[in-house]
Amino acid sequence: MHLTFLGTSASRPTVERGLSSIALARDGETLMFDCGEGTQRQMMRYGVGFTLEDIFFTHFHTDHFLGALGLLKTLALQLREQPLRIWGPKGAQALFKRAEGLGNEKLTFPLTVTDLEHGAVVRRKDYEIRAFDVEHRKGAALGFALVEDIRRGRFDPDHARALGIPEGPLWGRIHKGETITLDDGRRIAPSELVGPERPGRRVVITGDTRPCAATIEHAVGADLLVHEATFGDEEAARAMETMHSTAREAATVAKMAGVKRLALTHFSARYSRDPSDLGREAREVFTGEVILAKDGMELEVPFPDQAP
Repeated sequence: MHLTFLGTSASRPTVERGLSSIALARDGETLMFDCGEGTQRQMMRYGVGFTLEDIFFTHFHTDHFLGALGLLKTLALQLREQPLRIWGPKGAQALFKRAEGLGNEKLTFPLTVTDLEHGAVVRRKDYEIRAFDVEHRKGAALGFALVEDIRRGRFDPDHARALGIPEGPLWGRIHKGETITLDDGRRIAPSELVGPERPGRRVVITGDTRPCAATIEHAVGADLLVHEATFGDEEAARAMETMHSTAREAATVAKMAGVKRLALTHFSARYSRDPSDLGREAREVFTGEVILAKDGMELEVPFPDQAP
């Protein structure tokens, strides 16, 4: 699993930074979170393919969704046939219905748009996306937690050979939790060859928000929390007024949730060239790894038992 930050600026693009968008690639599929103006150019620039299957919108301020209109048109011009799914807070269906009159009415692929509420779960084969309310102004806003299923324990092939179990289907049956009987009558239980279950990964993306309890709840123990940090300490009052967060506040959320890594993004233009002060303020609170996202940055998310 890895994330590519396609846009890390707040409200408006700068020379250094595009508007909000993150591509998350996992086991051959690509999910996008927000799609600000210019996202498709960033996708080409940073090598993110156009084969994405889902776009999740945290909210519908223009700096987070305006790029979707051009992206849909491009996909149609490429004669895409694969379905595309769009998810977002209340109003998503109505918004994209209105957008049909802006040049996207002749799509070459099925497009489904789903409104999500707090607590909604998008279930996939071995993971799920959990939506939760965040605190932002002017309408509904969501954060998203990608939570993988618990994985089976590791299978011990050397011990299996020592027990005289032939390599092949029997190994797979044991690994799946089945007790087998060998030709000599011995019964082999999975506990003899399979270690304890292993946790999957958890990645939480907030979108725009004040620090809030829902983010902390969904980010507990997360491998990565991506939290907005629009302002520094000197603009704390402005952050509260506009329902955004400072870097220090984002770090406090990370500390309270006990996350492993914190990636800060959505920087005000005043920090576009040098957000190092935001990093310093965050590190005064959070002792884990603090990452200052920039356009084109890729972050790998290893399994907990593989992390360095």
